[in-house]
Amino acid sequence: MSIQPYKIAILAMGGEGGGVLADWIVQLGEANGFVAQTTSVPGVAQRTGATIYYVELFEKKLSDSDSQLPVLSLMPMPGDVDIVLASELMEAGRAVVRGLVTSNRTTLIASTHRVYAFSEKSHMGDGRIDSGQLLENIKKVSNRFIGFDMEKVAQDHQSVISAVLFGALASSKILPFTKSQFEETVRQGGVGVAQSLKAFDTAYFLSESPSDAEVSKPLMNQIDSFKLPSQSGLHPKIKSLIERLENAFPMNVQEILLHGARRLVEYQDPDYAHLFLDRMLALKNTFTSNESELIRESARHLALWMSYEDTARVASLKIQASRFDRVRQETHATVDQLVLINEYMHPRVQEIAETLPSILGRMILGSKILRYALEALTSKGRVVQTSTIGGFLVLTLVASAKRWRRSTLRFKAEDARIEKWMALIKLLAAQNSEKTLEWIKCQTLVKGYSETHERGVKNFELIYEFVQKNVDTLHTDIKALRLAALADEKGIALQAALTKI
Repeated sequence: MSIQPYKIAILAMGGEGGGVLADWIVQLGEANGFVAQTTSVPGVAQRTGATIYYVELFEKKLSDSDSQLPVLSLMPMPGDVDIVLASELMEAGRAVVRGLVTSNRTTLIASTHRVYAFSEKSHMGDGRIDSGQLLENIKKVSNRFIGFDMEKVAQDHQSVISAVLFGALASSKILPFTKSQFEETVRQGGVGVAQSLKAFDTAYFLSESPSDAEVSKPLMNQIDSFKLPSQSGLHPKIKSLIERLENAFPMNVQEILLHGARRLVEYQDPDYAHLFLDRMLALKNTFTSNESELIRESARHLALWMSYEDTARVASLKIQASRFDRVRQETHATVDQLVLINEYMHPRVQEIAETLPSILGRMILGSKILRYALEALTSKGRVVQTSTIGGFLVLTLVASAKRWRRSTLRFKAEDARIEKWMALIKLLAAQNSEKTLEWIKCQTLVKGYSETHERGVKNFELIYEFVQKNVDTLHTDIKALRLAALADEKGIALQAALTKI
């Protein structure tokens, strides 16, 4: 009879302690009568240094003598792995794609949180892989699945995800070791023992009585739980905003409208949020069918567009107290440790001009001398240390520019595009709700900054001109044009689609 070692593959990204987890498993085996070997294959840059660690454990007493100790493999083979440990849902998917997970053999232990891949984040549209579908597929192909949000457990105990995975592994009862033997291995590490053991214990009990694994959902899918606030104690302008929203719109769309209004109050002021409701009310009055869906999509896209990210917005986000707290949490800094935050800033002349009042902005962009002088000053990027008084004050000054945002060149340009977008919504709404919905979604083309924003605006204008000219005889699928615009950065697919038409 062939005697096989335990074969364990660990997939983790940089900084998550994948190497520590592999070492713990090796130490656990060697301390309890096993021969152990670990190897690693580093390096998928698109996944933040994702690495595959491989461990094999063979019980010494199964061999007749030391001369018959096994030759252990240096890498996992498809269809020949007993346990896969994945630090994130996409890493679990990567293990499945590699064939490391099989339905007749493999126990898959994975965190259900998501860290988006480079290809997902760099996509011109929404390039995210459906986490729910990914989780469903992973469950189907594994013999046994143990999963929950392990990152949250690690954060709650100020530990790292490797300790959580180790606890889930212990709870699985696949390896022939007791819980106390697992815990002793953690103690032998000598670093962060208390936090690691707390995370270990939590994971152990969560794995023993697992509930359905929760996958992070987009905010818009969670909007049902978003409740209208009590009006008591609110500023009069905010109170009037909520009263207007409740009186003018159906109840089934009030939550998303309130979310948009809140965003715009924080972005600018209550008057700006009232402008948002003015525009939404004008659109609502033109919708004759499929009203609720059209209002929801319009509100979502309009609120995002009206809160575009200019330099003042970016600076404001960088100095928020919640950001400093998040950085400290992500770096696992203790109370007595200093955390320095460096911001790399390299604004282009175009972006500087757009931040200024429209008259000054046009003057700069129209003058070769002024453009040349600014380019000379900004040709090299600057590092601003937000965690210092000087750096914080610089960004606070930039953030204060939101007071004159309505007079800036960028605001005038975005405002004009919004009005064009809305005018075409009204024209299409009188004809076909499906085409109206697809045109509303074309707002996604206008996003980002620098060259990304310029490309998006160009594509938006091309589709706008085509739809506007053919609005009465339009038979073309607007969705196809929008997807063509998102297909490549150079706009080749969109030009091909328009040429074909």
